[in-house]
Amino acid sequence: MDKPKIQNLIKEMIEKTGVTVVNISITEESPRNTWFSVEVNEPHFFVGHDGEALYALNHLIRRITEGKNLTSSSLNGLSPLLIKERGEEMSILIDINNFQKKRIENVRAIAHMMGERARYFKSSIEVDPMSAFERRIVHEFFSEATDLKTESVGLGSSRRVVIKYVGGI
Repeated sequence: MDKPKIQNLIKEMIEKTGVTVVNISITEESPRNTWFSVEVNEPHFFVGHDGEALYALNHLIRRITEGKNLTSSSLNGLSPLLIKERGEEMSILIDINNFQKKRIENVRAIAHMMGERARYFKSSIEVDPMSAFERRIVHEFFSEATDLKTESVGLGSSRRVVIKYVGGI
């Protein structure tokens, strides 16, 4: 599914809730990730309750576009599982009035502080429970660190990241 069609789909889904879309644009793009920045007049509908409605909208759009991609000729004879294994699937993120961007910046700031704490005390630091999306941000934040390693521990809503000091440079 091409990006203009995805933009139209996002606009249609949001406007079905009664919220008016002011603007939709692609703000960040990489080969595997596309961010759609949406500006609306009434963001509280989507960002209230810690953004549950926004996460649901993201999930719905991903599932719809995933279904469209599976039926299109873009697979070139490859199975959907093979496409996923090769890492060729496109990830879509919808951000309404910069809610996701601010949340990601906040998670990175927390990760940075906890990483510095782990380095200072030369020990493991547990971060408060986070969603899978937020844990992924923390893991990516420390992916280049040589003296720190991260792992997720716990089950369900109490799953959290542990930042471990492993020494090094």
